[in-house]
Parts: sequence; C-alpha cells; structure tokens
Amino acid sequence: MPHIHEEIDFTVVVYIIHQGKVLLIYHKELQKWLPIGGHIELNEDPEQAVYREAKEESGLEVEVYGRKPPFNSDTFQSLLPPIYLDIHRINAKHRHLGMVYFARVKSGDIRLNEEEHDAIQWFTMN
Repeated sequence: MPHIHEEIDFTVVVYIIHQGKVLLIYHKELQKWLPIGGHIELNEDPEQAVYREAKEESGLEVEVYGRKPPFNSDTFQSLLPPIYLDIHRINAKHRHLGMVYFARVKSGDIRLNEEEHDAIQWFTMN
C-alpha cells in the first residue's frame, strides 16, 4: 500500500507465535526477515489491520493477545491495545508509527504472499 500521508503513516506489526516459534517473512523490497505487518488503511482501525495483515501475508486466522477495556457505546469502541508502540524512519522525509501486537494461530495453514515476500518461515530462538 502506498503511503497515506507524506510525513507519517500508522502501521501494525504482529508477531505470530505457534508451538514456541515465531512466523517471519522475507520482504522482497527490504531484503530482510520481518514480522507480519503493514499500513493501517483509512477505513479500518488498528485491530482490524492486524487481522487483515495476518490473513493477507500468511493465510492464517489469528487471535491477538490482550484484553479490551469493557467500555463500549454507540459512539465509543474499545480496541485491543498494542504491546508497545514505536516510531521508525523510512526515509529522510517519512516515518511510520508502529503498533506492535502478539498473536497465536487460530486456524489455517501458512502460505507465501508472493507479491510482497520471497519466503515465509517459522523460527525458534536457537
């Protein structure tokens, strides 16, 4: 997805954990291993972006770790909070504000998104 704003975009990252392993993709453009993630689109909230990115980039349905505050009304919706936030420079004029989540596999089998990635693989700490 192209940048929405010329100076800063909001993004999500999701570390998908399964049986003591974490799922990473090898990004074609950046030429490095990264967790699943991407831009939050204008028509979605961060929580929706996490589920969409997980499905688009891995084929997996996930369950995000965390708890939503119990406050909801007709005009207010609680969202799962990220584990942490970061801000990182993409180039001299553009930054991403990243919302980082952890999730577990709910269903599905991993599949490679060949448009964006060269590989997808489960990794252990060792």
